[in-house]
Amino acid sequence: MKCNIDTSQSRPDFPFLRFLTFIYLPIFVIWVVAMAMGEHWALLVPNAFMSLVMAAGSFVAGSTSMGGGAVAFPVMTLVFDINPAVARDFSLMIQSVGMMAASAAIIMMRTPIEKKVLLWAGVGGLPGLMIGYELLFPLLVPAMVKTLFASVVFSFGLMLWWINRHTNRFRVTAIRRFDSVVKLELFATGLVGGMISGILGSGIDIVVFSVLVLRFGICEKVATPTSVILMGTNALVGMLLGSATGLLSPDAWEYWWVCVPVVALGAPLGAWCMGHWRRLHIVWFICALIALQYISTLLILPQTPELVLWNVLVVSMSLLLFRLFHQAYKAHRMGFGGARRRTGG
Repeated sequence: MKCNIDTSQSRPDFPFLRFLTFIYLPIFVIWVVAMAMGEHWALLVPNAFMSLVMAAGSFVAGSTSMGGGAVAFPVMTLVFDINPAVARDFSLMIQSVGMMAASAAIIMMRTPIEKKVLLWAGVGGLPGLMIGYELLFPLLVPAMVKTLFASVVFSFGLMLWWINRHTNRFRVTAIRRFDSVVKLELFATGLVGGMISGILGSGIDIVVFSVLVLRFGICEKVATPTSVILMGTNALVGMLLGSATGLLSPDAWEYWWVCVPVVALGAPLGAWCMGHWRRLHIVWFICALIALQYISTLLILPQTPELVLWNVLVVSMSLLLFRLFHQAYKAHRMGFGGARRRTGG
């Protein structure tokens, strides 16, 4: 038996016309009107490269737990040498469009998600976002910021590969015993993930995804759409707060205007593909992206002794934490079991 709720939900149909009519078309019309009123059309040509970046980034955002910022932030900071603060703001802003559009597609397709996780991790993510944005980001030098996300995600990728070496890994589709301890764990997870999002513009999705998979044994086909919706709502709140306080970078706004219509279609397309992939296809796709991102970071960014030490420290601590998550899950596996799945990809 494969890791899904039932057969009808394993290959969800995408109501494409309904999505275009009620989601994409309103976004596109509002974008065109805003572009005309703000006289932003001149931004299209000089910033066209970001549209190409986010065509790939939005697909990754909808189909995996990594978020569009996982593509945008390293490409902007490492390839185009854009200021990390600008890349952080843009990543947060663009995911408020792309991942919310992907969330709408996930809901339309009735893809299985863990709703209680959205509540408790989401509540923790809001203060975490502000702490990371206002307090932690100024404390880190740019080189450390550029490698932080890649190192943490690389550690998770190693653990994800390790636990999926055998295709009959024990998995569940829901957290059954949702007690106060679980709620506190999810709140703390959202808090930490929100801090990382506040530093990098993305992160709560991969942090929550890692905890769901490693700590609670949730199937990747349930954890992925859950993390997509969580990142979308976290990014939307962050953008609204940033807009209200005037903290968002003007340069980030220029990139944002160019990419809106691209991500509003690319992320839902990724969500649809995710619904049609087998579980192991999602796992190996995520692992491949993580490996590519980490290797690229090491090759592009000049490695100093301090930076190498920082990488080793972050990877080691992250691996230890993820390992503890997985050990805790195995110790309490029967207590957390929901609808159980043992085999299949």
